[in-house]
Amino acid sequence: MDSGEPSLYELIYDMVCSIPEGKVATYGQIARLIGRPRNARQVGYALAALPEDHEVPWQRVVNIKGEISPRKQAGYDDYQRILLEEEGVEFNPAGRIYLKQFLWDV
Repeated sequence: MDSGEPSLYELIYDMVCSIPEGKVATYGQIARLIGRPRNARQVGYALAALPEDHEVPWQRVVNIKGEISPRKQAGYDDYQRILLEEEGVEFNPAGRIYLKQFLWDV
């Protein structure tokens, strides 16, 4: 029986869709914003489970260090960086995003 309540993954996807272009959020930040502060890893699982035809801006979610987390699919790390740079997000020479400037301030 469907309770009408959104699933955890739906909550995650809705929150990720709220991140403005040119900003990033951390996995933990998304978990806190949906009321599940201990579920940062679940945020990653949800994003990895997205179907190919989705419109969720998954590239805007990074780890707490401002780094792109490694992916199982080869080349996706580079792809995520390209998508973020196209939105104006800048990386330092070590490959980290300047979180003081680009972290989504909710």
